[in-house]
Amino acid sequence: MSIESILAEIDAEIARLTQVRKLLASSGSSSLTAKTAKTKAAPKKAHKRVLSADARKRIADAQKRRWAAQKARARKDS
Repeated sequence: MSIESILAEIDAEIARLTQVRKLLASSGSSSLTAKTAKTKAAPKKAHKRVLSADARKRIADAQKRRWAAQKARARKDS
């Protein structure tokens, strides 16, 4: 292919894409702006969860029991 034919194909593709863009912009402009308005709404602030000291201790103890059981299984398998 010559450079001229490549450039002609690129120009034709640009013309097709420009035409499609114009069609999309004219027919979907209201739906696009409504969609972007929804996405630009301020996100809700996440509520931070707070655990009591007792709950943290129960979770830590349970995890230590899991680690101990896993370690015991590893020793048994070896």
